[in-house]
Amino acid sequence: MVGMRTPLPVIQPDDLAACCSPVTGGLVSDEAAQTLARMFKALGDPTRVKLLSLIAASADGEACICDMTEPVGLSQPTVSHHMKLLVDAGLATREQRGKWAYYRVAPDALGSLAGALAPAIR
Repeated sequence: MVGMRTPLPVIQPDDLAACCSPVTGGLVSDEAAQTLARMFKALGDPTRVKLLSLIAASADGEACICDMTEPVGLSQPTVSHHMKLLVDAGLATREQRGKWAYYRVAPDALGSLAGALAPAIR
């Protein structure tokens, strides 16, 4: 489609192995660093964190844009903007059904972020 961006690929925990090595070891690749930075930047806004958690907590693992406005107290266009940023960052997926968009947390996206943080937590 015209104007559609391809979301960045989700980094698998194995791809972050260089980041998990001792300080004298290798560094995370430039590509992995860019992807992770974009994901963390998208989560730098509390509304986007709330939206992602709303989707993750839903009974069927998805949420319609029409059901996400009230919990965050924002208009549908504003929520759509936030969701576009989450999709572009590779944290959520979007499926159009008629006039409504449905979102899911991207497979392995949260695991990738947790894998990137795991070495820092130890």
